[in-house]
Amino acid sequence: MKRTKFYNIHKNLNAKLVEFAGFEMPVQYTSIIQEHKTVRHKVGVFDVSHMGEIFIKGARALDFVQYITINDASKLFPGRVQYSAMCYEDGGIVDDLLVYKISDHEFLLVVNASNIQKDFDWMNKNNKFGVEILNRSDDFSLLAIQGPDSLKTIQKISERNIDLEYYHFTKMKIADVDMIVSRTGYTGELGYELYFEGDESTAEKIWNSVFEAGKEFNIQPVGLGARDTLRLEMGYCLYGNDIDQTTNPLEAGLGWITKLNKPDFVGKEALLKAKENITRKLVAMISEEKIFPRHGYDISANGRKIGHITSGTVSPIMDKAIALGYVEKDFSAVDTEVNFVVRGKEFPAKVVKLPFIKK
Repeated sequence: MKRTKFYNIHKNLNAKLVEFAGFEMPVQYTSIIQEHKTVRHKVGVFDVSHMGEIFIKGARALDFVQYITINDASKLFPGRVQYSAMCYEDGGIVDDLLVYKISDHEFLLVVNASNIQKDFDWMNKNNKFGVEILNRSDDFSLLAIQGPDSLKTIQKISERNIDLEYYHFTKMKIADVDMIVSRTGYTGELGYELYFEGDESTAEKIWNSVFEAGKEFNIQPVGLGARDTLRLEMGYCLYGNDIDQTTNPLEAGLGWITKLNKPDFVGKEALLKAKENITRKLVAMISEEKIFPRHGYDISANGRKIGHITSGTVSPIMDKAIALGYVEKDFSAVDTEVNFVVRGKEFPAKVVKLPFIKK
């Protein structure tokens, strides 16, 4: 298994380490619920260095990004980030990703850890624009500083005032190290992601600086377990659970990033057809019952199966069972009553509007 440059820190903190996307990663340090609440109320730090960083360079970099992604990258300017996805010719999702416009001739695509090689191969297969595609995932470390006190924490160790709008980024020094500072995250809270190069000593220096700066806010390390419950409370999709090559972005609730009126892109024709024939939708559901909905459980209504759960948990903030899942289109309206099927027994639930946690 691969290890991030923060591995020894995780070991010294007695983190529970698990295999994730080929990496040995911390799933929790204390408890998932405690770490979750730290991010919602204070500030937490995630090592997400397993994510992939792929740079696109060349005179036709924009043309390439436009062709392989479904959002409209022409709307970007240097310092702007965009949530997007790549699709196969049949409309299935290759991956969801972040697109960073560094300059007119350079973009950074941040992809999911489990898809790095697949995405890199897909990009090269579709490179008819003569661009340079550089997989620099192993060169970069990535820390996510998330929570209401995240700005107050990193502002202490930054070289200048951090004044970033949501989904914007800048290049600057944090703890005297050059990095990309991005106001993004996977938690729904105020948060920043720090991309930087360097060895273990550089990573350790930044980790220690961040924790020293956040000490007054009771900053805590947070594992992948709480990262999952935090994103689920906001209704953010997880590749491999809620979206994959068998789902298209329109049925997955990602129509808002699917720009069918932009010039040709991979999967456009299939998505235009799919738009006319949506048979199922990804919906958010909540139950008052004392159950734990899990990935793969059936969803029923009127005595028959109408879909399945793709992600589920008990919300640490609401203390209620919440889930995302695909249901037949006729059952997708808000307030529709459905059931979670747990060990052969039906438990009432209803379709709700996202996010589960109203900010």
